Amino acid sequence: MDYFTGDPRSNYQRMLDGDFYIADGEEIPAATARSFELQNRYLELCRTDPAAARELLADLLGSLGEESFIRPPLAVDLGFNLHLGARTFINFNLVALDVAPITIGDDVLIGPNVQLLTPVHPLQPTPRRDKLEAAKPITIEDNVWLGGGVIVCPGVTIGAGSVVGAGAVVTRDIPPNSLALGNPARVVRQLTDDGFTEVSLPFSASSAG
Repeated sequence: MDYFTGDPRSNYQRMLDGDFYIADGEEIPAATARSFELQNRYLELCRTDPAAARELLADLLGSLGEESFIRPPLAVDLGFNLHLGARTFINFNLVALDVAPITIGDDVLIGPNVQLLTPVHPLQPTPRRDKLEAAKPITIEDNVWLGGGVIVCPGVTIGAGSVVGAGAVVTRDIPPNSLALGNPARVVRQLTDDGFTEVSLPFSASSAG
């Protein structure tokens, strides 16, 4: 079945436009191959030349804010659709499937083994078999903390100042300054600076996990 009759756009352009596409042709494989190569080089340079590693990371990503850092290994689809604000720290094994834009704000902490997943596939059997796919953007606003193993699903926005507990699966938007836990993640309370004590922290801030 020709799903794109009358649509002159390439699959690459349909992907960039956020519409259904099929990952064939030359442009999409070339973009993912470039990304894969830069990810591998980043891992090696982090061991041998941190300054060069940062330059390469800036080349791989769509944008990289000052003092932000990603501990390798890192796995992305395209790289150029991943945007980091300033002073953001991302721990080991981030998977960021950035078919659609993933925007991460300033002062964000992301624990190990977090997955940010923008792709969507048809529920209907035939178009899914025919390899149609699309993607919905993800936004992580300023000063968010994602605990280790968090999964963020397509189209989700996590509001500024929120904390998502380790292992949570975020299927819908999280309001600002919320603590969300579980699968699916649910808001259990609002967060304020009132009554701060060290023992009130739900996770280890020093490890961002």
